Amino acid sequence: MTTVVNGVNVQALLEAREALKSAPEAAQFTWRANSKWQKGVHSTTTIQGFFGLGQEQNHKTEAVFDADHPEVFAAEDNGITPIEYLLVGLASCLTAGVASVAQNRGIQLRSVEATVEGAHDIRGILGVDSDVRNGFNDVKVTFTIDADASQQDIEALVAQSQKRSAVFDALTNPTNVTVEVA
Repeated sequence: MTTVVNGVNVQALLEAREALKSAPEAAQFTWRANSKWQKGVHSTTTIQGFFGLGQEQNHKTEAVFDADHPEVFAAEDNGITPIEYLLVGLASCLTAGVASVAQNRGIQLRSVEATVEGAHDIRGILGVDSDVRNGFNDVKVTFTIDADASQQDIEALVAQSQKRSAVFDALTNPTNVTVEVA
């Protein structure tokens, strides 16, 4: 049997899954993002700490994300739009899932590319038409995968990735969101 090297430590993931069966409270994570307004519609969001495995945790480094709007929206274009970050999250999560599932199934990947497009009618967010929703009308993900596997096996990788994706789930199922002022 050929050793598959996709860079995913499946053994550690499987061990974590088994450990969490007997300690479900450890599986409760709280992810955090802290955003600060800069100017206009530009904000900077940092991510460093999170809660998981029963205690506070930290990423190895702080991640910083700039969000703005393009010049065609009379903004300064200092970063991608907030709704584009949803596309980044979906593409990243599904791609990571493909790599993990492929590793677990013994499929060697040579390349994985995901193109994610979100159709968005901006009349809603601009208040032009109150019947137009503010978010995406639809999102399309297209994968191009080169792997030592049949087309059917590749389609199964993508289906399993979609089934286990936290971001796909958050975008396709209702999620309670509470907004409050401190």
